[in-house]
Amino acid sequence: MDEEEISKTTQDAMTILMAAGEARAEVKVAYESIAAGDLAAAEEHIGAADAKIVEAHHVQTDHIQGAFRGEPQEYDLLFSHAQDTLMTIYSEIIVAKQLYKVFTSLDARISKLEGNE
Repeated sequence: MDEEEISKTTQDAMTILMAAGEARAEVKVAYESIAAGDLAAAEEHIGAADAKIVEAHHVQTDHIQGAFRGEPQEYDLLFSHAQDTLMTIYSEIIVAKQLYKVFTSLDARISKLEGNE
């Protein structure tokens, strides 16, 4: 099966899954960085995850808007899975951002208590 035989829906699903998977990998490293106390690295990886999830979201949005433009749509289990994955990883990014805020705040408070402002 060559690329021309793969439906647009399946191609979009795979693009979403790839970008979302890359975002998940970045979030995992961000969590590890937070746990290690490397907040600068965590911030960098959260930013990279954000960029990848935005890329995935744009593909999803363009696909959905195609339906409103009257482009033929087919039900595709893989596309449903891709949407679910996208939203799950987006939730992971939200949690990572909150953890980053908590640990940044704690780090600042500890530095202040130690007189290292």
